[in-house]
Amino acid sequence: MAHLLVVESWVGSMSRLLPRALGEGGHHFTFLTRDLHHYLRSAPEGAGHPLLTARNVVTAPTNEVEELLAQVERLHHALRFDGVVTSCDYYLPTAARIAGRLGLPGPSAEAMENACRKDATRRVLAAAGVPGPRFAVCADVAEAEAAARDIGYPLVVKPVDLCAGMLVRRVDDAEQLAVACRALADFPRNARGQRRTAHILLEEFLHGPEVSVETVTCRGVAHIVGVTDKSIGGAPAFVETGHMFPAALAPDDLDAATGTALRAGAALGLDDVVAHTEIKLTADGPRVVEVNPRPAGNRITELVRHVTGIDLAAACVDVALGREPDLRRRDTGLRSAAIGFLVPGASGTLASVEGADGLRGAEGVLEVQLAEAGRTVEAADSNNAYLGHVMVGDAAGLGARNRVESLLAGVRPLLVRS
Repeated sequence: MAHLLVVESWVGSMSRLLPRALGEGGHHFTFLTRDLHHYLRSAPEGAGHPLLTARNVVTAPTNEVEELLAQVERLHHALRFDGVVTSCDYYLPTAARIAGRLGLPGPSAEAMENACRKDATRRVLAAAGVPGPRFAVCADVAEAEAAARDIGYPLVVKPVDLCAGMLVRRVDDAEQLAVACRALADFPRNARGQRRTAHILLEEFLHGPEVSVETVTCRGVAHIVGVTDKSIGGAPAFVETGHMFPAALAPDDLDAATGTALRAGAALGLDDVVAHTEIKLTADGPRVVEVNPRPAGNRITELVRHVTGIDLAAACVDVALGREPDLRRRDTGLRSAAIGFLVPGASGTLASVEGADGLRGAEGVLEVQLAEAGRTVEAADSNNAYLGHVMVGDAAGLGARNRVESLLAGVRPLLVRS
């Protein structure tokens, strides 16, 4: 039995999958947070949040790294940790710094910082010759307008330090560029109260399907777990509307995607991590969209587990302890699994979800989660706005995506306009 330090977490699925993996592995954990109410608010009514099953829950200044390191050293002296882990992108570099300070396994803080900062990722990958879009990192709107003229429209405007597609926008002209840049300037802090950088990342708009490569790197050896496909909606935003594992790719595209993801991880120096690398398969070859040095979100880890038996949350715990993860594939009876998200296209108050009654008993359904009536709804402009999801499995082949899209076609959120 090991004792892990969990430094903050997302409040979505990984905040439940990580405690599950810790418990099933026979481990216990101490949970470190600056704002316990952030998690209490996300727990279902009448139920405790799984993160609060921790042996110890400690309030700590997780946004003040130097002060935090001193407190963690004192905690380590009293409690003795065997590993450090987080599922939240905003604290991945912090967790790496803690592990380094305590002499525990884990990736380097520099590698995590470069992977978590989109501008740094672009610079490192470009220097290593890993293919990506043409890009520019700009300090203000004037620099962005000049860079846009050089790269050419359409462009993608990105914050360098946000997640879940927040404030990522396609822009087709200078007017749209100015609006996107103002939106970034008007969002000075992230959801965890951390001050954001003012830098603006401009990227060439890439055409082609997008996939993600799920990998586990341990002791310098990278293992490919598989490739997931992705569907996108919500233009000019980029909202993930669904995924299927494994992606239905031709062998050449599969090799190109996985090879590019491995090159990207190596260039960044990522080791002892579970990673989720997003790749666009363009007419000119694969291009790296992002490298995320943590398990995939949006229930992709559960798609993987349903098809292969591999638990990426458990693998995340294992590499944090310096242990070889169990990546053996098992016969689960499924050849593909897919998830589709209920994405609101308008704002209002949710009155009901029409067509929901027939979902849970439908053939092949693995999960159904839908928002409750009374919820305030905003038209989706990121992956944070879902009203629920449906997950299905297919035992015969790669038909899970078609099945989940068919089911969602009969579901409609009914809103009362504000």
